[in-house]
Amino acid sequence: MQPQSSADSNSVKPTLMLVLTTLFWGGSFVFNKIGFREIPPVTFFFFRFSLATLLMAIICFPRRHRFNRATFVTGIKVGLALGATNLSFVLGVSGTSATRAGFLNNLFVLLIPMLCLLIWRERVDRWTFAGLAGAMAGLWQLARGGVEGFNQGDLLSTLCALFIAMHIITVSKLLRDEDIYLVSLVQFATVATIGGILFMILPAKPFAITAVSGGALAYCAIFPTVICFTLQNTYQRYTTPTKAGLIYTLDPVWSMLGGMLLLGERLTEQEWVGCGLIFAAVVLPLTVKRLRERQLGIGYRAEAAAE
Repeated sequence: MQPQSSADSNSVKPTLMLVLTTLFWGGSFVFNKIGFREIPPVTFFFFRFSLATLLMAIICFPRRHRFNRATFVTGIKVGLALGATNLSFVLGVSGTSATRAGFLNNLFVLLIPMLCLLIWRERVDRWTFAGLAGAMAGLWQLARGGVEGFNQGDLLSTLCALFIAMHIITVSKLLRDEDIYLVSLVQFATVATIGGILFMILPAKPFAITAVSGGALAYCAIFPTVICFTLQNTYQRYTTPTKAGLIYTLDPVWSMLGGMLLLGERLTEQEWVGCGLIFAAVVLPLTVKRLRERQLGIGYRAEAAAE
């Protein structure tokens, strides 16, 4: 086993890259809300992934000879999960604040082990159950705070957390030896297709793509989509799932700061308490697990070390 100090030094770049992904993801809450001022959520959803598909197709062009049926099928499966995630995301963000949506989305960290318990009967430790109790208390405080209490946007943002967990599990169970870039291309195209179908069948709503909404659209297509998926797939394998989960808890911090600085959002006392309880509920189980890993000298995944 590699010494702890060496393992820590090897994980500096992956850690920084994953922190960067949380910054981009946190910004997506703010830029989605900015874009929604001129482009309806479902239309924005469709345009975002259409642009992301085009950009990823350009990136993947030199790798086209690796494309095969397995890649196509896997990409569609994870794309369906990603489509459900992002559709509930845009509908949730459009109905609540970026701050509340960010903390509610982060509940996926607690939902992953619960889904694994329900589906595969995997063991869940008591710290995760404690986190769930804290999260429920946080949701109750959010329901007491705000003008509308726990509204439809909050409910959809919570549902989005479930879909995020399902997407992560789907990716971890289905991806084997496929080319990650090509799988991302297919899943982006799948999501764009879902958006296109909804765009055609739902009642048409007027929209305008100005410099502001176009910039928000470009940001969401490039940074939290193409770049974040690339960085996550490249660097997450060089750390443990627990440490990666801890890093991803920064998402709502960035969405909160962005919402306050760029959108002028402010939280009531109950909302502060609710968001704080949810954040603590997510961080606590991961912190305990990470401390155990450090005691065992585990700094990164075994397969990454082998490379």
